[in-house]
Amino acid sequence: MKSYSVKELLSENFLLQEVTVNGWVKTFRSNRFIALNDGSTINNIQCVVDFESFDESLLKQINTGAALKISGTLVESQGRGQSVEIQVKDLKVHGGADPETYPIQPKKHSLEFLREKAHLRIRTNTFAAVMRVRSALSFAIHQYFQQNGFYYFHAPIITGSDAEGAGEMFKVSTLDDKNPPLDEDGNVNYKEDFFGKETNLTVSGQLEAETYAMALGKVYTFGPTFRAENSNTSRHLAEFWMIEPEMAFFDLDANMDLAEDFIKSVIKYVLDNCQDDLQFLEKRLLDEEKTKPQAERSEMALIEKLKFVAENNFMRVSYTEAIDILRNSKPNKKKKFQYPINEWGADLQSEHERFLVEKHFKCPVILFDYPAKIKAFYMRLNEDGKTVRAMDILFPGIGEIVGGSQREERLDVLKEKMAALGIDEEELWWYLDLRKFGSAVHSGFGLGFERLVLFATGMGNIRDVIPFPRTPQNAEF
Repeated sequence: MKSYSVKELLSENFLLQEVTVNGWVKTFRSNRFIALNDGSTINNIQCVVDFESFDESLLKQINTGAALKISGTLVESQGRGQSVEIQVKDLKVHGGADPETYPIQPKKHSLEFLREKAHLRIRTNTFAAVMRVRSALSFAIHQYFQQNGFYYFHAPIITGSDAEGAGEMFKVSTLDDKNPPLDEDGNVNYKEDFFGKETNLTVSGQLEAETYAMALGKVYTFGPTFRAENSNTSRHLAEFWMIEPEMAFFDLDANMDLAEDFIKSVIKYVLDNCQDDLQFLEKRLLDEEKTKPQAERSEMALIEKLKFVAENNFMRVSYTEAIDILRNSKPNKKKKFQYPINEWGADLQSEHERFLVEKHFKCPVILFDYPAKIKAFYMRLNEDGKTVRAMDILFPGIGEIVGGSQREERLDVLKEKMAALGIDEEELWWYLDLRKFGSAVHSGFGLGFERLVLFATGMGNIRDVIPFPRTPQNAEF
C-alpha cells in the first residue's frame, strides 16, 4: 500500500480510506493515542490503537522518538485538537528510542541545550518549523531570480582574493603547519603550496560574479561564505550562506529597486506557503515575549511584521541625513548609544541602524551614499569625491540585512582607489580587465541568508536558523 505524508492525510481527502503513514512518535498517551509526525507539517496526526489488538511487548517499544509504520482507516476524530485520526489496524516499529537516554522529550528545552544536540534538535517543533521556512525561502530566492531573467552562477569557494578587504579569512593550505617551506626572506613559501599561491575560503562571490554579469547581463550566486571574525554574538557565524546578484547596466537606483522587490517577493512567498509554521513560530514568540519587560517587546506580531514589510515601501535615506537624525536623537544626546555619533563619517553600528528602523522611521530603511573611507574599494565614487554609491537595507530586529552598491566601472578611478588602499593590481588583474574591455555601469548586492531566515522566523539567535552553526570554538557535528 502506498504511504502518505501526514500533511496529505490531514487534508481530509482520504477520509474513510485505508491509509499507511510513516513517522516518529511525538507522544504516546494511555497506551492508546499516538501523536505521529513525519516532518511534512507542524501538525501531528493522531493514531488510535486498540490495546487488546496488539502484543504488549510491541506497545512497550512505542516511546517518544520511535519510528513507526502505521496502517489503518482514516476517520473523523471524536476528540478535540484534530479533525481526523487513524484507527490503527497494523503497526510496525522501524526503530525504537530508549526513553531513558533519548534527549528530545515532550517538554520545553532551552535553545542552548538544543544547540548541544544539533543532530536531534530538528525533531522539535520549533526547529522543524524554522527549517521548513528556511527551505521555502531558499526556493523562493531561486524562483524570483529565475523568473526575472537571472542566471545562477556558482562562485568558487577557494579564492586568492579578499573581496571585502577585511583580511579575516580562513586559509586553505596543504603545507606542513609544523615545518612549512620558507623563502629567502624567511616567510612561508606558498609557491610550494597546492595552488602555488596563498588561498582562502571565500568571503564573497561578488568579484567573480561581476565577470559573468558583464557577459550574461544578470547573474546571482547563492552559496556558502566564510568569515574568520572572532565574533561570538547572536548575529555572526563563521560559515553562512549569501545571495549575491550582479547586474550589468544597473545604476544604484535600479539596484535599490531590485533589492526591495526581491525581499518583498520572497517574504510574500513564505506568507503564502508557510502559514502553519509561521503561526506556530508567532505563538512561540508571543509566549517568549511575555517574559520580557514591556519596553523590550515587539510592537508587531511575527506575521503582522512580515506583512508590513511585504506590503509597504521602504524608506530611502541618505547617509548624511541619517547622521543628522542620529546626532540629534535623544539616545545620542543622553549618551545612551554605546558608540556615540559625533561627526559625519562615523561607521554606523547595529544600535544606530535599529534606532533608525525601529524608533525613527518605524519601517525598513535603505541608506545610500556612504562615506568612501568606510566602504569597499569597488564601490563607485560620487562626484563629490567623498561618498560612494553604496546602499544598505536595514530591518527591524536585525539591522543591516542587505549591503550593495553601484560598482566602480572607471578604470582610472578604480586603480587610484586600489593604490590608496594598498591593493596589489597584479592580484586583481582580471578584475581590472572588466574595466578595459567593454566596461559599463553595473551594480549588485549581498544578502546574508541566515539574517533573512532570522527575520522571517522571529528567532533571536542566528545559530538557531542554520542546521549546524559554525562559530568560534565550535565545529561540532
